[in-house]
Amino acid sequence: MGEALPAPSAAAEKKFAMTLSVAAGLLLLALKAFAWAWTGSTAILSDLGESAAHLVAVTFAAYSLWLTLRPADANHLYGHAKVSFFSAGFEGAMIIAAAFYILYEAVRAAIQGPSLSHIPVGLALTAVAAVLNGVLGWHLVRIGKKRGSIILEANGHHVLTDCWTSLGVLIALGLVMLTGWPYWDPLFAAAAALNILVSGVGLLRRSVSGLMDAADPAVHREIEKIVTAETNRHGITHHNLRHRNIGDAYLVELHLAFPSNILLRDAHRVATEIEESLEKNIHPAAHVTTHLECEGDHDEAAGP
Repeated sequence: MGEALPAPSAAAEKKFAMTLSVAAGLLLLALKAFAWAWTGSTAILSDLGESAAHLVAVTFAAYSLWLTLRPADANHLYGHAKVSFFSAGFEGAMIIAAAFYILYEAVRAAIQGPSLSHIPVGLALTAVAAVLNGVLGWHLVRIGKKRGSIILEANGHHVLTDCWTSLGVLIALGLVMLTGWPYWDPLFAAAAALNILVSGVGLLRRSVSGLMDAADPAVHREIEKIVTAETNRHGITHHNLRHRNIGDAYLVELHLAFPSNILLRDAHRVATEIEESLEKNIHPAAHVTTHLECEGDHDEAAGP
Protein backbone atom coordinates (compact mmCIF):
# COMPACT_ATOMS: atom_id res chain seq x y z
CA MET A 1 0.00 0.00 0.00
CA GLY A 2 1.22 3.52 -0.80
CA GLU A 3 1.73 6.21 1.76
CA ALA A 4 -1.31 8.23 2.74
CA LEU A 5 -1.28 11.79 1.48
CA PRO A 6 -0.70 14.37 4.22
CA ALA A 7 -3.77 16.26 5.40
CA PRO A 8 -3.96 19.83 4.08
CA SER A 9 -2.97 22.57 6.51
CA ALA A 10 -5.65 24.81 7.98
CA ALA A 11 -4.47 27.76 5.86
CA ALA A 12 -4.41 25.72 2.63
CA GLU A 13 -7.86 24.27 3.30
CA LYS A 14 -9.32 27.72 3.99
CA LYS A 15 -7.69 29.22 0.90
CA PHE A 16 -9.00 26.44 -1.33
CA ALA A 17 -12.52 26.76 0.06
CA MET A 18 -12.54 30.51 -0.57
CA THR A 19 -11.14 30.13 -4.10
CA LEU A 20 -13.88 27.59 -4.80
CA SER A 21 -16.48 30.04 -3.49
CA VAL A 22 -15.29 32.89 -5.74
CA ALA A 23 -15.19 30.65 -8.82
CA ALA A 24 -18.65 29.25 -8.09
CA GLY A 25 -19.99 32.76 -7.52
CA LEU A 26 -18.89 33.85 -10.99
CA LEU A 27 -20.31 30.73 -12.63
CA LEU A 28 -23.67 30.97 -10.86
CA LEU A 29 -24.02 34.68 -11.60
CA ALA A 30 -23.62 33.97 -15.33
CA LEU A 31 -26.02 31.02 -15.12
CA LYS A 32 -28.76 33.02 -13.41
CA ALA A 33 -28.29 36.03 -15.70
CA PHE A 34 -28.88 33.72 -18.67
CA ALA A 35 -31.95 32.17 -17.00
CA TRP A 36 -33.46 35.59 -16.23
CA ALA A 37 -32.81 36.86 -19.78
CA TRP A 38 -34.68 33.84 -21.17
CA THR A 39 -37.65 33.82 -18.81
CA GLY A 40 -38.19 37.39 -17.56
CA SER A 41 -39.02 35.88 -14.16
CA THR A 42 -39.03 38.20 -11.15
CA ALA A 43 -38.19 35.26 -8.92
CA ILE A 44 -35.13 34.46 -11.04
CA LEU A 45 -34.21 38.17 -11.04
CA SER A 46 -34.37 38.07 -7.24
CA ASP A 47 -32.08 35.05 -7.29
CA LEU A 48 -29.74 36.91 -9.64
CA GLY A 49 -29.71 39.92 -7.30
CA GLU A 50 -28.81 37.68 -4.39
CA SER A 51 -25.94 36.18 -6.39
CA ALA A 52 -24.64 39.60 -7.40
CA ALA A 53 -24.63 40.72 -3.75
CA HIS A 54 -22.93 37.47 -2.80
CA LEU A 55 -20.17 37.93 -5.38
CA VAL A 56 -19.35 41.39 -4.01
CA ALA A 57 -19.38 40.04 -0.46
CA VAL A 58 -17.27 36.98 -1.25
CA THR A 59 -14.64 39.18 -2.91
CA PHE A 60 -14.32 41.14 0.32
CA ALA A 61 -14.36 37.88 2.28
CA ALA A 62 -11.48 36.53 0.17
CA TYR A 63 -9.41 39.62 0.96
CA SER A 64 -10.34 39.31 4.65
CA LEU A 65 -9.27 35.66 4.72
CA TRP A 66 -5.93 36.57 3.14
CA LEU A 67 -5.48 39.23 5.82
CA THR A 68 -6.28 36.85 8.69
CA LEU A 69 -3.57 34.47 7.52
CA ARG A 70 -0.88 37.13 7.78
CA PRO A 71 1.33 36.89 10.88
CA ALA A 72 1.25 39.44 13.68
CA ASP A 73 3.37 42.54 13.10
CA ALA A 74 4.50 45.65 14.97
CA ASN A 75 1.15 47.38 14.40
CA HIS A 76 -1.05 44.32 15.00
CA LEU A 77 0.45 42.43 17.90
CA TYR A 78 -2.46 39.98 18.09
CA GLY A 79 -2.57 39.36 14.34
CA HIS A 80 -5.29 40.35 11.87
CA ALA A 81 -8.04 37.80 12.55
CA LYS A 82 -10.41 40.44 13.97
CA VAL A 83 -11.18 41.45 10.37
CA SER A 84 -13.33 38.29 10.32
CA PHE A 85 -16.07 40.20 12.13
CA PHE A 86 -15.91 43.08 9.64
CA SER A 87 -16.22 40.53 6.83
CA ALA A 88 -19.24 38.86 8.42
CA GLY A 89 -20.87 42.26 8.94
CA PHE A 90 -20.25 43.26 5.32
CA GLU A 91 -21.68 39.95 4.14
CA GLY A 92 -24.76 40.49 6.31
CA ALA A 93 -25.19 44.03 4.97
CA MET A 94 -25.00 42.77 1.37
CA ILE A 95 -27.61 40.10 2.11
CA ILE A 96 -29.94 42.73 3.60
CA ALA A 97 -29.41 45.01 0.58
CA ALA A 98 -30.23 42.12 -1.75
CA ALA A 99 -33.37 41.32 0.27
CA PHE A 100 -34.73 44.87 -0.09
CA TYR A 101 -33.93 44.87 -3.81
CA ILE A 102 -35.78 41.58 -4.26
CA LEU A 103 -38.79 42.94 -2.33
CA TYR A 104 -38.82 46.03 -4.55
CA GLU A 105 -38.75 43.96 -7.74
CA ALA A 106 -41.45 41.61 -6.41
CA VAL A 107 -43.82 44.48 -5.61
CA ARG A 108 -43.12 46.15 -8.96
CA ALA A 109 -43.81 42.92 -10.85
CA ALA A 110 -47.03 42.34 -8.91
CA ILE A 111 -48.27 45.84 -9.75
CA GLN A 112 -47.28 45.76 -13.42
CA GLY A 113 -48.26 42.13 -13.95
CA PRO A 114 -45.76 39.27 -14.37
CA SER A 115 -44.62 38.34 -17.88
CA LEU A 116 -42.91 34.95 -18.19
CA SER A 117 -41.51 32.85 -21.04
CA HIS A 118 -39.35 29.72 -21.53
CA ILE A 119 -40.21 28.49 -18.05
CA PRO A 120 -38.73 24.97 -18.50
CA VAL A 121 -35.34 26.53 -19.30
CA GLY A 122 -35.55 28.65 -16.18
CA LEU A 123 -36.46 25.60 -14.10
CA ALA A 124 -33.51 23.57 -15.39
CA LEU A 125 -30.92 26.30 -14.90
CA THR A 126 -32.23 27.22 -11.45
CA ALA A 127 -32.19 23.56 -10.39
CA VAL A 128 -28.51 23.35 -11.33
CA ALA A 129 -27.83 26.55 -9.36
CA ALA A 130 -29.70 25.24 -6.30
CA VAL A 131 -27.70 21.99 -6.22
CA LEU A 132 -24.36 23.75 -6.67
CA ASN A 133 -25.16 26.30 -3.96
CA GLY A 134 -26.39 23.65 -1.55
CA VAL A 135 -23.22 21.56 -1.87
CA LEU A 136 -20.91 24.59 -1.78
CA GLY A 137 -22.70 26.19 1.19
CA TRP A 138 -22.54 22.98 3.21
CA HIS A 139 -18.83 22.62 2.42
CA LEU A 140 -18.01 26.21 3.40
CA VAL A 141 -19.91 26.02 6.71
CA ARG A 142 -18.25 22.69 7.52
CA ILE A 143 -14.74 23.97 6.82
CA GLY A 144 -15.49 27.24 8.63
CA LYS A 145 -16.57 25.42 11.79
CA LYS A 146 -13.76 22.89 11.53
CA ARG A 147 -11.08 25.56 11.13
CA GLY A 148 -12.69 28.22 13.32
CA SER A 149 -13.10 30.69 10.43
CA ILE A 150 -16.10 32.99 10.82
CA ILE A 151 -15.32 34.32 7.33
CA LEU A 152 -15.88 30.94 5.67
CA GLU A 153 -18.83 30.13 7.91
CA ALA A 154 -20.56 33.45 7.12
CA ASN A 155 -19.82 32.96 3.44
CA GLY A 156 -21.28 29.46 3.62
CA HIS A 157 -24.48 30.72 5.24
CA HIS A 158 -24.77 33.34 2.50
CA VAL A 159 -24.41 30.62 -0.15
CA LEU A 160 -27.09 28.57 1.61
CA THR A 161 -29.49 31.55 1.59
CA ASP A 162 -28.83 31.71 -2.15
CA CYS A 163 -29.75 28.01 -2.33
CA TRP A 164 -33.03 28.65 -0.50
CA THR A 165 -33.78 31.50 -2.89
CA SER A 166 -33.20 29.16 -5.84
CA LEU A 167 -35.51 26.54 -4.31
CA GLY A 168 -38.17 29.23 -3.93
CA VAL A 169 -37.75 30.06 -7.61
CA LEU A 170 -38.22 26.40 -8.53
CA ILE A 171 -41.44 26.18 -6.54
CA ALA A 172 -42.71 29.45 -7.98
CA LEU A 173 -42.06 28.52 -11.62
CA GLY A 174 -43.41 25.02 -11.06
CA LEU A 175 -46.67 26.44 -9.67
CA VAL A 176 -46.92 28.89 -12.58
CA MET A 177 -46.64 25.97 -15.02
CA LEU A 178 -49.17 23.86 -13.11
CA THR A 179 -51.79 26.54 -12.40
CA GLY A 180 -51.21 29.12 -15.10
CA TRP A 181 -51.32 31.88 -12.42
CA PRO A 182 -48.25 34.09 -13.01
CA TYR A 183 -48.46 35.86 -9.64
CA TRP A 184 -46.81 32.88 -7.95
CA ASP A 185 -43.58 34.36 -9.35
CA PRO A 186 -43.48 37.69 -7.44
CA LEU A 187 -45.12 36.09 -4.39
CA PHE A 188 -42.28 33.60 -3.95
CA ALA A 189 -39.72 36.29 -4.73
CA ALA A 190 -41.05 38.30 -1.77
CA ALA A 191 -41.02 35.23 0.48
CA ALA A 192 -37.40 34.52 -0.49
CA ALA A 193 -36.50 38.13 0.31
CA LEU A 194 -37.93 37.88 3.81
CA ASN A 195 -36.08 34.61 4.39
CA ILE A 196 -32.67 35.99 3.43
CA LEU A 197 -33.37 39.21 5.35
CA VAL A 198 -33.46 37.16 8.56
CA SER A 199 -30.13 35.54 7.63
CA GLY A 200 -28.53 38.93 6.94
CA VAL A 201 -29.68 40.39 10.25
CA GLY A 202 -28.27 37.34 12.05
CA LEU A 203 -24.84 37.85 10.46
CA LEU A 204 -24.87 41.55 11.37
CA ARG A 205 -25.68 40.74 14.99
CA ARG A 206 -22.85 38.21 15.12
CA SER A 207 -20.47 40.75 13.63
CA VAL A 208 -21.38 43.42 16.17
CA SER A 209 -21.12 40.93 19.03
CA GLY A 210 -17.61 39.97 17.95
CA LEU A 211 -16.43 43.55 17.51
CA MET A 212 -17.85 44.49 20.92
CA ASP A 213 -16.25 41.43 22.57
CA ALA A 214 -19.59 40.00 23.71
CA ALA A 215 -18.95 36.76 25.62
CA ASP A 216 -20.43 33.56 24.26
CA PRO A 217 -22.21 31.93 27.26
CA ALA A 218 -21.51 28.41 25.97
CA VAL A 219 -17.81 29.13 25.57
CA HIS A 220 -17.67 30.74 29.01
CA ARG A 221 -19.28 27.69 30.61
CA GLU A 222 -16.80 25.38 28.88
CA ILE A 223 -13.78 27.46 29.94
CA GLU A 224 -15.09 27.76 33.51
CA LYS A 225 -15.69 24.00 33.63
CA ILE A 226 -12.12 23.21 32.53
CA VAL A 227 -10.51 25.78 34.83
CA THR A 228 -12.57 24.65 37.83
CA ALA A 229 -11.68 20.99 37.24
CA GLU A 230 -7.98 21.79 36.88
CA THR A 231 -7.74 24.09 39.89
CA ASN A 232 -9.62 21.60 42.08
CA ARG A 233 -7.25 18.86 40.94
CA HIS A 234 -4.25 20.94 42.00
CA GLY A 235 -5.84 22.25 45.20
CA ILE A 236 -5.73 25.93 44.21
CA THR A 237 -8.32 28.61 43.37
CA HIS A 238 -8.83 31.07 40.52
CA HIS A 239 -10.53 34.40 39.83
CA ASN A 240 -10.66 37.22 37.26
CA LEU A 241 -11.41 34.79 34.42
CA ARG A 242 -11.89 36.67 31.16
CA HIS A 243 -11.91 35.72 27.48
CA ARG A 244 -12.51 37.31 24.10
CA ASN A 245 -12.93 36.00 20.56
CA ILE A 246 -10.29 37.43 18.20
CA GLY A 247 -11.74 35.80 15.08
CA ASP A 248 -9.86 32.52 14.87
CA ALA A 249 -9.07 31.87 18.54
CA TYR A 250 -9.95 32.88 22.10
CA LEU A 251 -7.70 34.96 24.31
CA VAL A 252 -8.15 33.67 27.86
CA GLU A 253 -6.83 35.40 31.00
CA LEU A 254 -7.14 34.31 34.63
CA HIS A 255 -5.49 34.63 38.03
CA LEU A 256 -4.33 31.52 39.90
CA ALA A 257 -3.97 31.67 43.69
CA PHE A 258 -1.38 29.32 45.25
CA PRO A 259 -0.40 28.56 48.86
CA SER A 260 2.21 31.05 50.08
CA ASN A 261 4.83 28.33 50.70
CA ILE A 262 4.87 26.92 47.15
CA LEU A 263 8.05 27.18 45.09
CA LEU A 264 7.88 29.35 41.98
CA ARG A 265 8.94 26.50 39.70
CA ASP A 266 6.13 24.29 41.05
CA ALA A 267 3.53 27.05 40.67
CA HIS A 268 4.73 27.71 37.14
CA ARG A 269 4.49 24.02 36.27
CA VAL A 270 0.87 23.86 37.51
CA ALA A 271 -0.04 27.04 35.63
CA THR A 272 1.47 25.60 32.45
CA GLU A 273 -0.60 22.41 32.83
CA ILE A 274 -3.79 24.47 33.20
CA GLU A 275 -2.90 26.59 30.17
CA GLU A 276 -2.21 23.48 28.07
CA SER A 277 -5.51 21.91 29.14
CA LEU A 278 -7.42 24.98 27.97
CA GLU A 279 -5.49 25.24 24.71
CA LYS A 280 -6.15 21.56 24.01
CA ASN A 281 -9.90 21.63 24.69
CA ILE A 282 -11.14 25.03 23.48
CA HIS A 283 -12.16 25.07 19.81
CA PRO A 284 -10.89 26.36 17.42
CA ALA A 285 -7.91 27.53 19.48
CA ALA A 286 -7.02 29.33 22.69
CA HIS A 287 -4.14 31.51 23.79
CA VAL A 288 -4.00 31.50 27.59
CA THR A 289 -2.29 33.94 29.95
CA THR A 290 -2.18 33.20 33.69
CA HIS A 291 -1.25 35.52 36.55
CA LEU A 292 0.26 33.74 39.55
CA GLU A 293 -0.30 35.04 43.08
CA CYS A 294 -0.37 33.81 46.65
CA GLU A 295 -3.63 33.15 48.50
CA GLY A 296 -4.89 36.30 50.13
CA ASP A 297 -2.86 38.68 47.94
CA HIS A 298 -5.85 39.50 45.78
CA ASP A 299 -8.04 40.37 48.77
CA GLU A 300 -5.31 42.57 50.26
CA ALA A 301 -4.80 44.39 46.97
CA ALA A 302 -8.54 44.99 46.66
CA GLY A 303 -8.59 46.69 50.07
CA PRO A 304 -11.42 46.88 52.62
